[in-house]
Amino acid sequence: MSRIEKLAPDQWDARLVAAIQPDNLTDLEQGLTRYFAHCPEQALGLMGFGGALKRNRSLPDRLVELVRLRVAFFNQCRSCMAIRYADAMADGVTEGLVCSLERPQEAENLSAAEKAAIRYGELMATDHLAIDDAMYEELRTHFSEAQIVEFGMTVAFFVGFGRLAATWHMVEELPEAFQKAESIAPWGADTIEVR
Repeated sequence: MSRIEKLAPDQWDARLVAAIQPDNLTDLEQGLTRYFAHCPEQALGLMGFGGALKRNRSLPDRLVELVRLRVAFFNQCRSCMAIRYADAMADGVTEGLVCSLERPQEAENLSAAEKAAIRYGELMATDHLAIDDAMYEELRTHFSEAQIVEFGMTVAFFVGFGRLAATWHMVEELPEAFQKAESIAPWGADTIEVR
């Protein structure tokens, strides 16, 4: 059971309804908006930021999804781990690739750029002060300065809101494997594809 009350779309501010169009989405796809609807002004601002990160992305969807899932493991955000985004799947994310996230630095099916990005995401989620000059130099071998800034904002979004979502314990719509109390991983469990 969620620790914060979800609001049904008929209780949302009209601007949120217009932005999300919840009638076209499953409950799970409505996601955090069901909770953020308690604070519509903040929700609209956050949606603008999150939307800009996604719509104006210069990084591959595959790379972003792999990092998102690795961060979700450290956050133990169950909804984050259960979801697979359709655009990332269209860009080559498979469950076999997700299973590589268990030991990403040893995986043969991940590129050097993906491994560097995943390592950065891991450190942001676990020990951000360990991100040093060497880490940024490694990122620069694969990404432009603008991409590194974009990536940093994206990972910060994942870490912060993934941790928040984990504390809210939003598990009702998830496959059974994600509803259990013990520590889980996004690899090897039933998943849900969303738009």
